[in-house]
Amino acid sequence: MGFRRFGKAWAQGVVMLWLIVGLVLFLGVHSVSIVSPLGRNALAQRMGENAYKGVYTLVSFAGLALIIWGYGLARQAPVLLYTPPTGLRHVAALLMLPVFVLLLAAYLPGRIQRAAKHPMLLAVKLWALAHLLANGTLADVLLFGGFLAWAVADRISVKRRGAAGLLRTAPQVQGRAINDAIAVVGGLALYAVTVVWLHAWLIGVRPMG
Repeated sequence: MGFRRFGKAWAQGVVMLWLIVGLVLFLGVHSVSIVSPLGRNALAQRMGENAYKGVYTLVSFAGLALIIWGYGLARQAPVLLYTPPTGLRHVAALLMLPVFVLLLAAYLPGRIQRAAKHPMLLAVKLWALAHLLANGTLADVLLFGGFLAWAVADRISVKRRGAAGLLRTAPQVQGRAINDAIAVVGGLALYAVTVVWLHAWLIGVRPMG
């Protein structure tokens, strides 16, 4: 019995290790500017811009692949840390409502983009928080907690770099009202498709039960 428990614990540890390594690779490569505001430029100059972008892309894809694989394996033998009340699923659904709108707004200059300031980071924070409210396994806490912590740290870092004049800002583009309309309509459509079909197809879980 002892060996069986040890074997199960060891197997779960190995599975979590893949997820953790994926998170370290993916979030780590996206945290260079957080750790060192000038680190990105220094590495790019040392390696060459194209080489830096190539390594950045390879590490990002490797990390993402390990996250997907490790999380999928972890869901087969979940380690429960807490059981969220059923009502929090409705809260999570509401938090997810603006996520796709913000993701689209990040690439569509307009009032939504200006109001959110950093819509991509806000979308990540809402996405991660919503899933932490609705899920309580160790894998969920590692995955969504990791992304939430990174998004908060990155937002603080962006603010500090901007105040210090270290942030490279893109030229201001006057957004059109049509961009906001596209972000809202397209984002809500993506939300509906995800809730009704895509989430169950990708993850095997229907958000609305």
